[in-house]
Formats: sequence, structure tokens, C-alpha cells
Amino acid sequence: MGKENYLNHPTFGLLFHVCEAEGDRELFTTLYAQRLFFLVSQQGALTFEPLTRADARMVVESRMRQLRRQGARQELHELQRVHKQTFQ
Repeated sequence: MGKENYLNHPTFGLLFHVCEAEGDRELFTTLYAQRLFFLVSQQGALTFEPLTRADARMVVESRMRQLRRQGARQELHELQRVHKQTFQ
């Protein structure tokens, strides 16, 4: 997770990659305000599923639990930093 990843949304502009989610989806947020969240999947065309802030937080916390179980300390540390910046 060491590198930053961005994606261009057709309406909301540049999105910042927050973390992987279940399946083949990833969580992104708007770059500057970090108020709008999307689950993005790429099965052929990109699809953007909007999420509430609370649901996005649950996705991130679920990913942190998964990383703890896997022992992926570096990725967990980076995601904890993003979690703190975004949700606290």
C-alpha cells in the first residue's frame, strides 16, 4: 500500500484510494473533502457505488481486522493512518 492511487470519477473528479474491499472492489473517496465515498469495481467498465461515511468506515475497519489476522503490519499501519485522517 506504499504508493498512492487515484482514479478519475466522471462527476466528482479525482478520487483517492483508501483500501481494498471485499471481492474485487476498492474504496475511494473524493480527494480534497474526503466526504463522498465510493466502492469501485472494474468488471469490464468501472462502476461506482456510493457509500455513506458510516458504511465507508465499516469497510475500512473490516479491512484493518483482516490485515491484523494476516499479520500485514506495514499495510495495517498505513491504513490506520488513513483511518485516523479520514474518520477522526
